[in-house]
Amino acid sequence: MLARSLDADTLPKVIALRDWLVTVAAHMEDSNLVLTGFVERLIELGLRIDRAASAIETLHSEYAGIGRFWTPEEGTVVRYLPHGERRDLVYRASPFAHVNQTGEWLFLDLDETPDDLFPIIPELKEAGYRHYLTVPIRFINGAENGISFATRDPEGFGERGLTILRLVMPSFALITELRATSNRLDEVLRIYVGDEPHRAILSGAILRGQVTRIRSAILFADMRDYTRISSTLSPESAVELLNDYFDCLVPPIEEEGGEVLKYLGDGLLAIVRDRGDDTGGAPQSALTAATNALRRIQAANNEGRFPVPINIGIALHHGDAAYGNVGSGQRLDFTVIGRDVNLASRIADLNKRLGEPLLMSKSFVEHLWGNPSPLGAHAVEGFEEMIEVYKP
Repeated sequence: MLARSLDADTLPKVIALRDWLVTVAAHMEDSNLVLTGFVERLIELGLRIDRAASAIETLHSEYAGIGRFWTPEEGTVVRYLPHGERRDLVYRASPFAHVNQTGEWLFLDLDETPDDLFPIIPELKEAGYRHYLTVPIRFINGAENGISFATRDPEGFGERGLTILRLVMPSFALITELRATSNRLDEVLRIYVGDEPHRAILSGAILRGQVTRIRSAILFADMRDYTRISSTLSPESAVELLNDYFDCLVPPIEEEGGEVLKYLGDGLLAIVRDRGDDTGGAPQSALTAATNALRRIQAANNEGRFPVPINIGIALHHGDAAYGNVGSGQRLDFTVIGRDVNLASRIADLNKRLGEPLLMSKSFVEHLWGNPSPLGAHAVEGFEEMIEVYKP
């Protein structure tokens, strides 16, 4: 057994490192500290490591993976690996792809390694590294990951060092997969259901009928004549139109501390939460987000970024945004419900009728610092009372 080749002083330290990985590193919030702590403990065990790098696949809409690079001079730094063909080409030519294909560790004496074996070889040689080791980390779901180590020591990592690595790598691979799986679940839920529902789901709020109320400024936006516009587009072009459109709406909302609760075809529902007793801050932020979104739409129209110029309507209201956990059997959904959400959507219906891109309810303007212009009271579907609306 590998453990028997280690001396009595080293073996307890190796066991302590494996325990640290499973009991401490597995629960760390910062993944950078995991790599840093792992490498530093290996060095304390006598391994000659001058560079370490990990590459972990992710399930994220904005990047395909995360690379972490450690050196004693800079500590751990992060690089996000983009989606796309170029990333795939770079990966297929890398040592990480090689070890995942073979399932074997890759040991390279760089003095004897041709520069064209992998694109990274000349870079490693130029930095003065003498030996390079790459270890595959393949997840249960087939995701291909890995970690590499490099040393400037002419003697390499040594038999003792490689034995230590073989003893601790299964634990490192295990906690890497556990952390990556947890992060994937967190990110996917956040991307598809939003911040509040994703936190609720992970905290155990998965019972049908549960309702959560959030006192907030409510923003409802939709595109005018989307059905007519999209009828002339291919599905791919329609999706591109919606993405360009939401790129105009969402950043201003997030810049003002708001969050999108739901995408609704060509519309969205977002909130800016009340901040304690300061009930004026959230409406003012929502109004700023709405006006900035309208400016972005106009700029995109002027630049010809849409197939045809588009118009939107935005409604602002203040009240309770309520999540209802609804569905049947094993398929549930967090649906935004409640009188205030319905009213915001009905006010949005008035945008086109009144020819106004931005309308606000009375309960919304009561929290503003300015003097909006009243546009009278109007009947809206589903409400017996007349609804007063305003423009900025």
